[in-house]
Amino acid sequence: MTDVVPRARATARDRLGVVVLALPALLTSMDLSVLFLASPWISADLGPTSGQLLWAMDIYGFMMAGLLITMGTVGDRIGRRKLLLIGALAFGGASLLAAFATSAEMLIVARALLGVAGATLAPSTLSLIRGMFDDEDQRRTAVGVWTGAFLGGVTIGPIVGGLLLEHFWWGSVFLINVPVMAVLLIAAPIVVDESRDPDPGRFDVLDAALSLGAVLPVVHGVMTIAEDGVRWTSVAGIAVGTGLAAVFVARQLRSASPMIDMRLFARPAFSAAVLSNGVIVFASAGMGLLAATYIQTVLGHAPFVAALWMLPTVAGTVVGVAIASRAARTVSSTLLVPLGLLISASGFVAFCLVTPDSHIGVLITAYSALTLGVGVTATLVTSLVLAAAPPEKAGAASALAEATGEFGGALGIAVLGTLAGTIYRNRTDTDTLGHAVAAARELPDEAADLLIERAFDAYTSGFTAAAVVGAVLLTASAVAAGPLLRAGATPRSTGTRRQPQ
Repeated sequence: MTDVVPRARATARDRLGVVVLALPALLTSMDLSVLFLASPWISADLGPTSGQLLWAMDIYGFMMAGLLITMGTVGDRIGRRKLLLIGALAFGGASLLAAFATSAEMLIVARALLGVAGATLAPSTLSLIRGMFDDEDQRRTAVGVWTGAFLGGVTIGPIVGGLLLEHFWWGSVFLINVPVMAVLLIAAPIVVDESRDPDPGRFDVLDAALSLGAVLPVVHGVMTIAEDGVRWTSVAGIAVGTGLAAVFVARQLRSASPMIDMRLFARPAFSAAVLSNGVIVFASAGMGLLAATYIQTVLGHAPFVAALWMLPTVAGTVVGVAIASRAARTVSSTLLVPLGLLISASGFVAFCLVTPDSHIGVLITAYSALTLGVGVTATLVTSLVLAAAPPEKAGAASALAEATGEFGGALGIAVLGTLAGTIYRNRTDTDTLGHAVAAARELPDEAADLLIERAFDAYTSGFTAAAVVGAVLLTASAVAAGPLLRAGATPRSTGTRRQPQ
């Protein structure tokens, strides 16, 4: 008879380690959204085109998404904590470059470097947590803390940005990264043990290049559509990226040491978790940029006031994470994941009620429903993805979970931003809402009022269209996720307590 080895319970040091690891998760996701409230100031200071502004917002998330799988695999090989510390140094340096950017091009380059550095941080944090907790309930709680930090960062980003913009220049939103990275460099070696894959196999440079090459042409295609409309070059870029993705998948299926075990996608529950994670972040991040701009420009609130009004949306995320962590002990994910998606969809439906004359409370109520559903969904699907992979492959599994979220978030900003921007430009004579506000200052009162009214109505139309798309996507995902999750549950982890490597 085989003895059953009991799962080790986490120590107080492990729990402190989760808090330390939540810091980079918070910052890497904050940098997806920290520029939302700063975009009018960046437009005034650096004068970017609408396409350049979207590049500055989006290139960070896309670079992270393209490199996460590679960096997760690197962490499995060289040590996840070591990669985390390397990333902390790089993230701090890129933050300084972004803070003092003097042109739109320089800001875009700095944001790209931040994305590279963020790709080293993100999978390291989640994979280290995967190895610290063998008990499933404790691991789900720890993942909930990490998820709350990661999702909260997307919501907190505009708030922190608003508070800083009230007193400092727009570059200050990046300087807050530097002291936090310093704390991480000091604390992580003390409270987090090193871990790695003892038998990682051969690292394939071509696969690493393909994982990035599959993302960047798609990015270029989407972003050029945002700036110049649909052209053959943008369509070709998307086609090339899709083709490279197909080659990457084919090589992973044949590889003896794949970056991603593609066989996991044969499990319906795993596929449902990955799909739900990508869709929920796609919708929420895309709407976040539009909502932050709407609060400041259309509803006319200063950054500090806008930041205060957005605090309930942070509470929505925290409450959603807490509900998911507790309810998952007794309620099946086959019910909770679709429920979370539908809650978020209801928030998008409520966004459709917002008009230029609405009280800000209408928008915040809708946004809070959105973040509540995100908190519920993301906590559960992240746990499902992690539980599907063996502990020694935690870096790659963590990277996959985060890659879908980061790519979904960046793509959401690009697609929903493009949709809203296209509708806006078709109904006005200005490139962006910020340009319309600036132009109105140079006109007589009557002409200025007419221009502003037309611009606000046009932006509201784009805002509402994006909300409808988000509601439809989330509802469709909820309908699809239920049967997939019921078709087969992700196996519970049976790993033993990890040993420091």
